[in-house]
Amino acid sequence: MTPPQAPPSGTDAEGDMLSAVSLRLNTLKKRADFQRASRSLRAVTPGFVLQMRKRRANDALGLRVGYTCSKKVGNAVARNRAKRRLRAAAQCILSQQGQNGVDYVLVGRRDITATLPFDQLCTDLSAAVAKLNRKAT
Repeated sequence: MTPPQAPPSGTDAEGDMLSAVSLRLNTLKKRADFQRASRSLRAVTPGFVLQMRKRRANDALGLRVGYTCSKKVGNAVARNRAKRRLRAAAQCILSQQGQNGVDYVLVGRRDITATLPFDQLCTDLSAAVAKLNRKAT
């Protein structure tokens, strides 16, 4: 009896090619990065505020995203739900429309971020990213 062979590199068990695109966006973690983004371009939508900051040209970190919700959004459960929804929308939209060398910060809004229909949240994010990308050029 012979053991099963491993699939060739770059394929899954069925032989399909694996995606080369990373499934995760780089996230902002340092307070200074959030503060720099808050002093730059912004777009306000009903569900959130999007802040965008271009980094130096020699910064090779690609696209980075930060998420924040203040205590005004609600208790911890409400804040976490709002941030989860913002993360999901950013994964859908920023992975396609985001620019390398740019930091984006999504700021949740009270009672709206957690309850707005998800497709509306994605549509608003797409429009806000397009608006800020036009302003930045």
